[in-house]
Amino acid sequence: MGSQKQAVVLLSVLLFFNFLLFSGADDVYYEFILQEAEFTKLCGTKTILTVNGSFPGPEIRARRDDNVYVNVRNQGRFPVSIDWEGVEDSIDGANQLIQPGTNFTYEIELDDEIGTLWWHARSAWAKATVHGAFVVLPAAGEQFPFPAPTSDHTIILGEWYRQELTEGIVPGQADAYTINGHLGETYGCNDTSYQLQVDYQGLYLLRIINAVANETMVFAIAQHSLTIVGQNATYSRRSFSSSLTLAPGQTLDILLSANQNVGQYYITARPSSGRLNTTGIIHYTTSTGPLV
Repeated sequence: MGSQKQAVVLLSVLLFFNFLLFSGADDVYYEFILQEAEFTKLCGTKTILTVNGSFPGPEIRARRDDNVYVNVRNQGRFPVSIDWEGVEDSIDGANQLIQPGTNFTYEIELDDEIGTLWWHARSAWAKATVHGAFVVLPAAGEQFPFPAPTSDHTIILGEWYRQELTEGIVPGQADAYTINGHLGETYGCNDTSYQLQVDYQGLYLLRIINAVANETMVFAIAQHSLTIVGQNATYSRRSFSSSLTLAPGQTLDILLSANQNVGQYYITARPSSGRLNTTGIIHYTTSTGPLV
């Protein structure tokens, strides 16, 4: 009887280690430093709160079932907490407020999430500049349920304010909108434009995030059709559109087929109210296709 119990225990242990060996789950580590930095946009220079000195902030990439550890060090002047959209239930310390001069490590256990999520500061004044993408790739050995893309690219729709945002200030209507931090050509201040380089006949997975706090955004690429394959970190039934409407905080995964004449095409993003808009550029880099 004792030997049978030992055999059962041994079998259970072997199965457990076999699961660990073949599950493919990894521990992924990121270091975030909250710090102020100067940026010049919209014909003026101002100080904003950033993560690692960038706007938008750094992108997190992990695979389904991974454990993600993000150590946040606050070198700013005000306490900040980070929200992890779509994975709040699986985070250790989700409501942690990080005081200036201290740090905290968020522990995130990924499970069924797949596709594109995002993270951002919880307070409205900091959220405008402290945010970034959280990409969850298929687990090792898994495939996309759609044609494999040539590559994938993240596009974050954001907002810009002329005034400096600090604790206690509630942002109102944005003065401009951004694509991956770029204002584009429409504001008359010689601001840079976001550019996406593609090859003719390439297939690209675009991960689009609406980080604008209180605006539904409309996104389009001139003369290109967009195929929706996922939203808010889950796969979806494929649908096709010439433009996309994203609610505040929404994410969409889309396939872009670079099947037009070789040249340059505008990317546009605007609030549904239509008050302002921003532009980027799709640039075909190969000469194998027909020229415009």
